[in-house]
Amino acid sequence: MMSISVLEEAAGPLVDATPAGRPGPVRLIGRWATIEKLDPDRDGHALWQAVRDHDRLWTYMAYGPFEDECTFVAWLAERAALSDPYSYAVSETGGPASGIVTLMAIRPAMRVIEIGSIVLAPALQQTAAASEAQYLMAGYVFDDLGYRRYEWKCNARNEASKRAALRLGFAAEGVFRNHMIVKGRSRDTAWFAMTDDDWPPVRAAFAQWLAPDNFDGAGRQKKRLSELMGKRGSRV
Repeated sequence: MMSISVLEEAAGPLVDATPAGRPGPVRLIGRWATIEKLDPDRDGHALWQAVRDHDRLWTYMAYGPFEDECTFVAWLAERAALSDPYSYAVSETGGPASGIVTLMAIRPAMRVIEIGSIVLAPALQQTAAASEAQYLMAGYVFDDLGYRRYEWKCNARNEASKRAALRLGFAAEGVFRNHMIVKGRSRDTAWFAMTDDDWPPVRAAFAQWLAPDNFDGAGRQKKRLSELMGKRGSRV
């Protein structure tokens, strides 16, 4: 017969089971990006001006596009009132809100959380602020709240989102087929994740990329984040 210790070891290593913290109304400020709890009164008009007439932003979302500012701000108010998902506004530091990021599927007891429902205005996309915002969120999740697993999920047809996940340090874990029905369409879901073991080298790559000497006088990067991150690839 196996000893109790052998059986316990077979079940997996012991870990700190202290529950992680829940997201809160923090303000995260970086060199380029600022993140703070979504406030429809403060952010609604600016966000509408940033995303209006860009219907493609909502292609893979379960909601949107919106007909007018009133409808959009009403939706923001509904989102801001929820504790899961927990929504944050993103802005270029010193400027108005031009994006939304959300922490969701929050499981403090399992120390697992997901980032999703990311909506970035075209003017914010592919900017240093957009990348730094992801760095700030990951640091908040791992370093402040104490999560072990940080998930990124997207429609398996969303190639831009899958590329972004890998560029930001998430590892591909596979595809859940027929996972959801969104706006009447079948969705296969691509899963990505970063663990607390992955985070230190990812954080170091971000820090190197964000260093002032990695940008020229015009704010252009010298080394790409993907180069510094390395090929993380699949964990399947």
